[in-house]
Amino acid sequence: MARLFGKGDEKQVDMRTTDDPRAADELDTGVIDEAHDDLHREMKPRQLSLILGTGGALRNGGPASLLLAYLLMGYVVYVVMVALGEMGAWLPHKKAFSGYASRFVDPAMGFATGWNYFFKYVIVLPNNLTASGIILQFWRPDINVSVWIVVFGVAIVALNLIHVSFFGEAEFWMSLVKALVIAMLILICFIVALGGGPNHHRTGFWYWKDPGAFAPYLLPEQPSLAKFLGFWASVVQATFAYLGTELVGVAFGETPNPRKNVPRAVNQTLLRIVLFYLGGVIVLGMAVPYNDPDLKVAASSKASGAASPFVIAAKNAGIARLADAVNGLLLVFTVSAANSDIYLASRSVWALAKDRQAPQLFHRTNKRGVPIPAVVLSSIFIVLGFMNATKGSDTVFGYFVSLVTVFGALNWVSVLVSYICMQRGMKAQGIKRSTLPYRNFLLPWSAYIALPITILVILFNGFAAFIPTFKVDKFITAYIGIPVYLLNIFWWKIFKKTKMVKPEEMDLQTNRRDE
Repeated sequence: MARLFGKGDEKQVDMRTTDDPRAADELDTGVIDEAHDDLHREMKPRQLSLILGTGGALRNGGPASLLLAYLLMGYVVYVVMVALGEMGAWLPHKKAFSGYASRFVDPAMGFATGWNYFFKYVIVLPNNLTASGIILQFWRPDINVSVWIVVFGVAIVALNLIHVSFFGEAEFWMSLVKALVIAMLILICFIVALGGGPNHHRTGFWYWKDPGAFAPYLLPEQPSLAKFLGFWASVVQATFAYLGTELVGVAFGETPNPRKNVPRAVNQTLLRIVLFYLGGVIVLGMAVPYNDPDLKVAASSKASGAASPFVIAAKNAGIARLADAVNGLLLVFTVSAANSDIYLASRSVWALAKDRQAPQLFHRTNKRGVPIPAVVLSSIFIVLGFMNATKGSDTVFGYFVSLVTVFGALNWVSVLVSYICMQRGMKAQGIKRSTLPYRNFLLPWSAYIALPITILVILFNGFAAFIPTFKVDKFITAYIGIPVYLLNIFWWKIFKKTKMVKPEEMDLQTNRRDE
């Protein structure tokens, strides 16, 4: 049995009965019943990116670029959230983002969005295993990251084949611990910046002046362009960090009394964005200069969790042994996240197979309810982590960041396009916005701003592949997600002969909720 927690209650799904369509409805999502699955909403990759990934962004862009990038992409993900809120509270269903795309845009777009989720999880999997190896190099720099990928890869595959019943509850408590750790690190950086560390060195916003608010990146001989490139590198990293935040919005369709509960959930998410993300990057810019030598260590193959800017801030202030403690916690986080990635990826492809959008082989389960073929397929992607054998671990980590950023941002595009199409359908059918049980003041106009920003991030996510010379490896990892997404759309249109949904023919009545 898989324990799934949502809305404060417990829901159990037994996939051993999946041949029975009535039982299959329990997980009838097209991707996964994210409305009931808190595992989707814990967003491990973004938490890890805030702790580990901000070091590279601070080094490349400087404190001002980092803050502006997080502000910009925080606005975009918030718009995605409220768009989901308006759609889900009014026309709830269990098929998440792919369902909205199928209903309001084209079933082919829904198919591509469903597979996008699978790809995102299987790419995050080697990313988290790579991060685990990087962290362990803090204590054992003599052992290649690939060795740790094998060790932890075997362990988490075995766990997923056993299908432990306490999986959901354990992840819930682990996520609570993660939030507390992040809050602690932010508080430590703030105290350090105000001179509360053992060295009593008060930096305040001094590092915004020396070495400066904006760091040059890639083209130091052209300062203005280099600083812009530094800002854009920070935007790409911020996008990766925010990926997964929008999953909270999937639960809006299952929320009782959406007029009251959806605004509350949106406000809580906005508060987390402000406190954790914006608060985190502000205190980092105060406590660590972008030219700190330890930040540059992250660019080498010997990078470790000690290169986290939070740890660097504490070390610079004279706080001893924090690196060991934080690294130990981060290791638990990364292994836990990788374990969840296999679980979520396998259930994603299982649900796709159930909807006949994947080979039926992946719909099979054993008598314990474990989708063995789906777990095996998802586990195969662990081998991508072995690129560490020939490339530096930080380089490989960057590859995965690029891949996940594109797949995740394409899902934002699906949400925003679906919302805009829904608005056109409402206008064509004479339905006023005042009938929606939840409305946000930023919509609908903000959707038309957030969409082109997201598309720009997707198109220019791989700009570093062209500067100063063309690099094939970075180009492929930065852009392969786009043709995969488009080919999935065209393949399903040709195979199923789907058509775009016309505004006047759009189904705006099924499951409609006006209160």
